[in-house]
Amino acid sequence: MAKLLLIDDEADVQYSFRRIFDSPEIELTTAASGEEGLRIIPKLKPDLVIMDVRMGGMTGLETLRRIRQMDSKLLVILMTAYGTTQTAIEAMKLGAYDYMLKPFDVPKLKEIIAGALKTARDMKQVVSYEPLLETEDYELGIVGRSEPMQRVFKLIGQLASSDATALITGESGTGKELVARAVYHHSERSGKPFLAINCAAIPEQLLESELFGYEKGAFTGASAQRIGRFEQCHQGTIFLDEIGDMTPATQTKILRVLQSGTFERVGGNQPIQVDVRVIAATNKPLEQAVAAKQFREDLFYRLNVVRIQLPALRERPEDIHLLVNYFLKKLARDQNSTPKSISAAVIKLLEGYHWPGNVRELENAMQRAVVVAKGNVILPADLPPEITDPAGPPGGVPVVGAPAVPGAENTLTEWGVAVRSLFRWARQDPKLKVIPAVERELIIHALQETRGNQVHAAKLLGITRATLRKRVEKFGIKKELNIT
Repeated sequence: MAKLLLIDDEADVQYSFRRIFDSPEIELTTAASGEEGLRIIPKLKPDLVIMDVRMGGMTGLETLRRIRQMDSKLLVILMTAYGTTQTAIEAMKLGAYDYMLKPFDVPKLKEIIAGALKTARDMKQVVSYEPLLETEDYELGIVGRSEPMQRVFKLIGQLASSDATALITGESGTGKELVARAVYHHSERSGKPFLAINCAAIPEQLLESELFGYEKGAFTGASAQRIGRFEQCHQGTIFLDEIGDMTPATQTKILRVLQSGTFERVGGNQPIQVDVRVIAATNKPLEQAVAAKQFREDLFYRLNVVRIQLPALRERPEDIHLLVNYFLKKLARDQNSTPKSISAAVIKLLEGYHWPGNVRELENAMQRAVVVAKGNVILPADLPPEITDPAGPPGGVPVVGAPAVPGAENTLTEWGVAVRSLFRWARQDPKLKVIPAVERELIIHALQETRGNQVHAAKLLGITRATLRKRVEKFGIKKELNIT
């Protein structure tokens, strides 16, 4: 339940807030003065404070100063019927999350408060990046002990101890926002705001206003000055997700912020100075976008100071069992129940699937399995159909030519699962040529397995050394594996 503290000396405003936020999901507490609000905060520990600027006794701005001294991460929204540019600027300099004018537009009020509460949750949920889950005393974790994830953990630690701009790349669902939040939580800016913006989710004509704010009269409907995310995030960290979808005009403004720390609001001409750390993320190949003149080259290099490339889930199948256990325990904790067990047959199916949606898809699959499982053990029938592949061999008939797997708990062989997973992948990517792709991977893995010994690798593959050398040349993997 979210805790809101309203500090306002007008009884009508308190009454209106009680009616607007009469919800089992929100606990609203009211105070009639800044002094009373300061006494309540240590006991209540609110998620958000909404406060009038003009009150009897201590003013809203002075109360805000005191709140920032008590708890620098507590979000405060100021409101007044006497809005002035100077008041707005002073409020943001003191660290207010936002600034609103009375009378309120109720849908807009709810939208701003919902956004503030989400930001408050994000800042409170510490993201762990321990390679092994020894404890369960945190809400969110980046789980994995595979070699690709070990490299990610090291980079997070190195980034957290610096103030460098970072670019997080990887497919959708690999956990880019979790990594950004882990960097923030372990950095020296962890006591300041963290704001996440999905550049792809906001219409392009609104994104610039969202990031940089706007002046009154800047466009039709701009009835009051609006503070943007960069001002809200002063001295904190801003996470720009899907930055590859940003328009050229907005890219130019972002570049200026990175270069000089200044920008103007939409419709304004007064430079505004901010101190914000930028972490960006994208699932698009920005190098290709730069080559196609769709993304500014200078902005790319400004963002790409430190790069964290997140591996796809299919590239770290050894982490699947860890992730499954983590999600099952997390779901059980959320539902106040005992975690379900999972059969070895299910683990084989999960490890053989190609996971186009990555970790997010795995979490959704576990949520579904927990809901539909009839007992305490999750079985293959509880998984989504795209994982179990109902189009495979009917009646549990083994795949022709596949070796038997001693002790297998189901009639699907490891080869059968792998082959069907490969063809599901091929159906999603028409450009994939199955046989050359498999042949190339087999050669790479054989050479890695034999530490580059071509004689042993050829024997492992059942081909001659001359054939192996031709394939290495054909697939262009000589330099990749340092083969002479």
